[in-house]
Amino acid sequence: MANVIVCYKWVIDEKDIRMNPDRSVDTSRAQRKISEYDKNAIEAGIRAAAKLGASPVGLTFGGTEAKQSLKDALSRGLEAVYWIGHPAAGTADGLLTARVLAAAAEKIGDYSLIVCGEGASDTYARQVGPRLGALLDLPVVTAVCDMEIDGEQLIATRKLEDCIEKVKVSLPAVISVLPEINEAPVPTLKAVLAAGKKPSQEFTLQSLGLKEEELQPGTSVTGVLAYVMDRKNVILKDGDVATRVKEFVTYLKKEGVI
Repeated sequence: MANVIVCYKWVIDEKDIRMNPDRSVDTSRAQRKISEYDKNAIEAGIRAAAKLGASPVGLTFGGTEAKQSLKDALSRGLEAVYWIGHPAAGTADGLLTARVLAAAAEKIGDYSLIVCGEGASDTYARQVGPRLGALLDLPVVTAVCDMEIDGEQLIATRKLEDCIEKVKVSLPAVISVLPEINEAPVPTLKAVLAAGKKPSQEFTLQSLGLKEEELQPGTSVTGVLAYVMDRKNVILKDGDVATRVKEFVTYLKKEGVI
């Protein structure tokens, strides 16, 4: 049976992030979760697999903590999960992540579709899907908000900034989906219990034909500071309404707002 591979990321839960007085970010007590956008990707992959008569399987590249994601991913309807746990995932850029996922997808083999979230909820760089398709020499469709399967072709609706676009590509292909493609269901207790009996497999770099020296990112994050919004609290209370409106417009022009 062919596979529909769904790539997902195990990320820090943004609600647990704290800001220190010096604006540095504290994630020491943060829990992790499957990226919110990837939950929609998992559901989209499961639905596509049903139409293709394929097996929906998960694929993730993360640090050693990525193993913690397996039960959650499997409880969402995936039949198996493959994972690569390596410290390099913590600093990996989009190209490096795509390179590892591409090698893993080739290792899994016999795939008719690869589904990614449009971006991860921690960085939202939107790089992995397109780069993965390029490395595998497959058609790529991004910003997918709806799709249908017609034999060996995929018809995707793309939600762009200024228009809605419909495209058709031959399978196999790589797509990245927007959250509005579906509403990801919350796993039932039965699904959570059944997840423990489903298979998972760890890939090592050696098994993927990759070397340690190949896991050097081309870009690096040199620092992260929390954003602080300073409100000006400008209050105009002198004069009549017409005078205050005129002063307000003058102030907005001075600030470059209008």
